[in-house]
Amino acid sequence: MSAQTFTATVTVLNGKVVIVLPFDPNTTWSPKERHHVNGTIDEHSLRGPLIYAEGDDRYYFVLGLAFLRDTKIEPGRQVLVTLAPEGPLQSNAAPDIAAAFSTAPAALTFFEALPTFYRKNYMRWIDSAKRPATRAARIAEMIVLLKDGKRER
Repeated sequence: MSAQTFTATVTVLNGKVVIVLPFDPNTTWSPKERHHVNGTIDEHSLRGPLIYAEGDDRYYFVLGLAFLRDTKIEPGRQVLVTLAPEGPLQSNAAPDIAAAFSTAPAALTFFEALPTFYRKNYMRWIDSAKRPATRAARIAEMIVLLKDGKRER
């Protein structure tokens, strides 16, 4: 999934300082409950979840107080933003894991909505298997756990 680069104006929305996305991440990347991203704003690194504003049907990224303090970015300023999906996703998973997800859409939906920490832990657990049979068993167990809404093993 490709990074998206755009120019935006730092805005205040519902008392929070935000960057409003000029695109729908469900269309541009893939549909999921929550989008966790990383990237830059005027060359300052950032990462976190996108927030969906149901009232106006837009996604935005909240800029925290520490980020604003450290970068001197203020509301009204034009900034260059680059955002990309963070962490393991089906699109960059090993073929055996991607195949398992293709047969379990509910598990995939839950997996891709998890914070990066949990997705990486699942992948580390599977990748640490030494035998192919162990790896296959772990993939099958992961699918069951994700279908049941379990964040971790």
